[in-house]
Amino acid sequence: MQISPFWSILLPVCGGGVLALIKDGQEKIRNYVAVGITILTFLFVAPAWSAALQGAGPVWTAVRITKNLELSFRAEPLGVMFACLASLLWIFSTLYATGYMRHEQHKRRFFVFYTLALSATMGVAFSANLITLYLFYEYLALITYPLVIHEQSDEAYAAGTKYIIYCFVSGALVFLGLFLLSGLAGNLAFTSAGVLAAFLGSHRLALSILFFIFVFGFGVKAALMPLHSWLPSAMVAPTPVSALLHAVAVVKTGIFGILRIMFYIYGVETMQSLGVHLPLAVLVSLTIIIASVVAIRQDKLKARLAYSTIGQLGYITLGASMLSPFGVTGGLVHIINHAFLKIVLFLCAGAIITQTGATHISQMGGVGKRMPYTMFCFSLASLGLIGVLPLAGYISKFYLLAGSVQGGIPVLGFVLLTSAVLNSIYYLPIIVRAYFSEGPYTRPAGLESPCSMFVPTIILTGLCLVVGLFARQTTLPLVTAIVTAIFN
Repeated sequence: MQISPFWSILLPVCGGGVLALIKDGQEKIRNYVAVGITILTFLFVAPAWSAALQGAGPVWTAVRITKNLELSFRAEPLGVMFACLASLLWIFSTLYATGYMRHEQHKRRFFVFYTLALSATMGVAFSANLITLYLFYEYLALITYPLVIHEQSDEAYAAGTKYIIYCFVSGALVFLGLFLLSGLAGNLAFTSAGVLAAFLGSHRLALSILFFIFVFGFGVKAALMPLHSWLPSAMVAPTPVSALLHAVAVVKTGIFGILRIMFYIYGVETMQSLGVHLPLAVLVSLTIIIASVVAIRQDKLKARLAYSTIGQLGYITLGASMLSPFGVTGGLVHIINHAFLKIVLFLCAGAIITQTGATHISQMGGVGKRMPYTMFCFSLASLGLIGVLPLAGYISKFYLLAGSVQGGIPVLGFVLLTSAVLNSIYYLPIIVRAYFSEGPYTRPAGLESPCSMFVPTIILTGLCLVVGLFARQTTLPLVTAIVTAIFN
């Protein structure tokens, strides 16, 4: 079934416009429309998954200025994987938000921008060339700024200012790289073999410099250290936004941009010839270890999850930097696994904060008695990110370890094992405190949290088990198709 990716971008834009027209007193209608738009978007995108297994679809050009300057979209395997993942998780996070935001101010504004952010993410996913990716990458930054400052407190405005400055710096670096690449090669289209092999003989130094301009540009949103400080600050946003930033949208577009540059602009052979993947592996390894150590020191629950995200995102780029089929497979699978596991953690954290008022880990003694099912979901997702079999995180870490050996860089395996130990140190004490420490909480008479918050959390936890136990039937076929195209 051939579809134009453009419609999956246009649908949330129209949905945002409809939400803007719904009056504040009509909350039920607004909630139904917001969730309905996300469901329709996913249903529009989902058929492309099976089509992507057969290879990339045709390019659809919306605007053409010159031969190499055009707004074009394409449903190819990597983009389809990202689009399906984002649109599916958006359904659950939007449903959760209808419960979480029920007592908040400015709900109409929140849902308008929350829905528009989906359109920007779809644009990034389906971009057929670097100029299209850049435009939607910047669009996403602007659309998510009102979500970061939603509370309109001094802390929120300070976090929003930092966020938008970092985003503009990121965009400026990406634009500089885009400008230089256009002058050097002219071709900005994404191809699985890359477009720069012909310039290795005459422009090696320029290509190496250009590579790191792109890495640092996209690395801002991917939270590579030392470009990460906007991410913990952005935790002042409502929990559905935090889940969106950390699991699906902003940070993953940064990772997505790095992957596009590595494999669809440069290509494996060009990177191996330049050797640029080795300094990148060192930078990412430091990010993984330092972020994990810093996470241990955080008492604020959302802050610990934020630094965990920084470290976990590093796994994806680390797998890509191995330049081995197993390593890249592990990195791509971790895009999916991390998204499911981390969104569960944030949804659980939001429920705990709203229902008990416990924002710090030191306040969570006895929370396991007050919210046993929520803490069970939190525990499973935590164990998944540690890499415990058979949860989703185990699959990606297995491939990453194998990829470090296959790529001839076994020291990266020690980085991964060290990180797993650090993951245990900052996740397990939360679980132990919640279940085995005394606190002022008692078992609730009904649901632990509103139904619209509780049900998405339970379903997503179940999906974490599904993508772990049935990876060969769910995530691995499309990832294998992507990796085969990259290395052939």
